[in-house]
Amino acid sequence: MTTEFSGNAQAMSLVGFSSVATITLLLCVMTGPDRDDLDEFYTGYSSLSPMRNGLAIAGDYISAATVLGTGGVIALFGYDGIVLALSTALSLMLLMFLLAEPLRNAGRFTMGDALTRRMPGRAVRIAACAVTLAALLPLMLVQLAGTGQLMAFILGFSGESLQTGCIIGVGALMISYAAIGGMKGTALIQILKIVMLLGSGMVVAVLILHRFDWDPGALFTAAAQNSGVGSAFLSSGLQFAGGANPDLDMITAQLTVVLGGGVLPHVTMRMYTASSARQVRRSMSWAVSGVALFVLVITVVGFGATALVGRELIAQVDPQGNTAYLLGSQAAFGADVSAAETFLFTTVTTAVFLTLLASVAGMILACANSLAHDVFAARVQEMSPRREMTVARLSALAVGIPAILLATQVQHRSLQPLVTLSFCLGASAIAPALVYSLFWRRYTRTGLLSTLIGGSLAVLLLMPGTNLVSGSPVSAFPEADFNWFPFTTTGLLSIPLGFACGWLGTMASGRRKSEEQRHQYEAVEAWILAGAVRRDD
Repeated sequence: MTTEFSGNAQAMSLVGFSSVATITLLLCVMTGPDRDDLDEFYTGYSSLSPMRNGLAIAGDYISAATVLGTGGVIALFGYDGIVLALSTALSLMLLMFLLAEPLRNAGRFTMGDALTRRMPGRAVRIAACAVTLAALLPLMLVQLAGTGQLMAFILGFSGESLQTGCIIGVGALMISYAAIGGMKGTALIQILKIVMLLGSGMVVAVLILHRFDWDPGALFTAAAQNSGVGSAFLSSGLQFAGGANPDLDMITAQLTVVLGGGVLPHVTMRMYTASSARQVRRSMSWAVSGVALFVLVITVVGFGATALVGRELIAQVDPQGNTAYLLGSQAAFGADVSAAETFLFTTVTTAVFLTLLASVAGMILACANSLAHDVFAARVQEMSPRREMTVARLSALAVGIPAILLATQVQHRSLQPLVTLSFCLGASAIAPALVYSLFWRRYTRTGLLSTLIGGSLAVLLLMPGTNLVSGSPVSAFPEADFNWFPFTTTGLLSIPLGFACGWLGTMASGRRKSEEQRHQYEAVEAWILAGAVRRDD
C-alpha cells in the first residue's frame, strides 16, 4: 500500500487547515474578554455548562502527543499500546475521584493558588510557576515540532525551510489564541477539537471494523499476522523488549503516565472554571467519558493501521509511529476513494491539525497565567486587573516565542524524551505536592518546596541517562551512548524521591512548624475538602 496522499486529499487538507485557523481565531476574538476582569480572562466567569466544560477538559487532556504518539505505540507494539491508552484514561479518573473537587475548592486561577491556600508565600508561587513551565515546555515543543512534520507528511513537501515556516506560523497563531481568547476562547477551541476528533475517529473506526466483518477478534488477529512479530504483538513487553528489565520498565512507565498525566497544569487549570463542587463532578464525568471513548477509537484505528498497512511500513514512514493514526484512517477507505471519503479523510487530518493548535494554546495559557498571577502579580502589591491582564498577554509572548525557536531546533530529533519528561515531572513533583498539600495536615512550606524542587531535580538529573535520550536507534541522540539509567522513564527513582523529599522536608521543619501547619490546615479544611466557603483572595 502507498503512504502518499492524493492531490485531492492534499488540496482539501490545505483548505481545511486554512479554514480551521481562520474560524478558530475569529472565535477567540469574539469570545475573548472585552473588559479588564481577571475572572473573565482566567476562568471565563465559570460560565460553561458541565458538558461544555467537560469537553474542554477532555480537549486539553487529549493532546497531539496522545493522538499521534499513543496511536503509534498501539500500531507498533500492540498490547503495550493498549495498556498505555488505558493508563491515560485511568490518570484522568484518578484526577476525577481524588483531586478535582479539592483543587477546585482550594484554587482560584492557577496551581500556585491551590498550593498557597494553606501555605502563603512568594517562594511557593515561584516554585509552582517554575514547575509549571518545566512540565509544559517540553510538551509544547513536541506539539510545535509535530506541526511541521504533520504538514510535510500530509501536503507532501520535504523542505526544512517549509517545515520551519509551518512551525513559526502555527506557533504565532497559538500565541494569539491564548493572549486574545483567554480561558473561554481556548475552551471553545478545545470543544470544537474534541467533537471533530471523536466524530471523525468514530467514523474511521466503524469503517475499519466493517472491513473485518464487525469482528474485533479478526482485526486483532490480522494485526498480529501483519506485525512481523506474530503472537508477541498481542502479549506484554514488546515495547520494552530491548531493556535490561522489561517488566519493571513497563510497570514504571505506566505508573508514570497514571500519576503524571492528569495533574499537568494545563489540565488542572480547568478545575477552576467550574462554579461549584457539583459542577466539577459533572464536568469530570463528561471528560472521562470522552477520553474513554477516544481510547476505544484509537485502539481500533491503531490496530487497523497495522492490519491494513503493516508494522514495517509504518515504522519506515516514522520510526516512532506518529503517522499511524493517519495511515490507518487512509487505509480504512480502501483503494478506490470517493469524493465523500476524501472529504471525511480531510476531516480527520483537520481534526489532528486542530488538536495541535488547541493543545499548545492551552499550555501557553496555563504558563502565561502562572507567570502573570504567581510571579508578577504576587510581587506587586495591589496590581490592577488591567495591568495583570496585560502582563498575562505579554507572558503568552514570553513563553510562546522561545518555544517556537526551540521547536525549530528539535524538529528532526526523536521527541519521545520530551513527552516522557513532562509526565515524569507531573508524577514526581506535581502529584506529590498536590496530594500532600490537599490532604496532609502537618505538611509544611519546607516540605512543599522540597517536593517541588527535589522531585523536579531528580527527573532532570536522571532523564539524560535513560534509553530514550541515547543508546538506541530511535533515541534522541542515536549517534551517542551515555545511557546509564537503562529505563524508559525516571519514575522508578524520581516518584519515590518526590514523595520522600516532601516527607523529609516536613520532618526537618520540626514539631512546632508541623503543629502550626496542622492548625492552619484545619482552618481551611472545610473549604478544601467540602467547598464550604470559597474565598476570592
